Amino acid sequence: MPETDLHTLLRSVRVWAPDATELRPFDPAVAPATPLALFTRWFADAVAAGQPEPHTMSLATTDADGRPDARIVMLHGADADGWAFATHATSRKGRQLAAQPHAALVLYWPVLGRQVRVRGPVVAAPSEEGQADLHARTTGALAAALTGRQSEPLASLSELERRSREAWERARAEPGTPSPTWTLYRLRPTEVEFFQGDPDRRHVRLRYEDTGEGADDGGAGTGGWRRVLLWP
Repeated sequence: MPETDLHTLLRSVRVWAPDATELRPFDPAVAPATPLALFTRWFADAVAAGQPEPHTMSLATTDADGRPDARIVMLHGADADGWAFATHATSRKGRQLAAQPHAALVLYWPVLGRQVRVRGPVVAAPSEEGQADLHARTTGALAAALTGRQSEPLASLSELERRSREAWERARAEPGTPSPTWTLYRLRPTEVEFFQGDPDRRHVRLRYEDTGEGADDGGAGTGGWRRVLLWP
């Protein structure tokens, strides 16, 4: 097999090819007053446009020494309490959130040339909420949670297969089994930015900033939002 030239390959890849992407007009002047309302609308647009796995997102955290880390996780919900995701409290990201309880999220929907960025403090939901969220999901999700030891060194794939098989058997037989370290986290945003790609590269960026004033009606840290346009 011939060796791949990465730089040549990168230059051959199109961004927002017309046959795969619809770059829609976005007028921030008529955007809703809260980021949650616009996020809900954009998420529905992504689902309707056929975006694969629109609920997947990048989660960025920092460790106790301030070193950044990132990975892809699944959005479990977004409401007035914040943007929710889940993991084991004992995992790498769980430990990082315990040391530095702030994070950033990015959702990217290339079918529409859109992305949403969210930043703010993170709080852990009560244990019963985390367990209820887990048991509302699939048998596979419960089996994965029961397998446990996330982020720990693994001796072999055969060990993973054995533990996973045991976890699947238990999840099927006892669907209410708790996973004590499984935790639902909520990021309460202080900033939410919406990016709409433009074919002439005049991309529209609208950032909502939490002012700390008014009632909490938009998934804010304290409620009240200021809207700011940004250069692309």
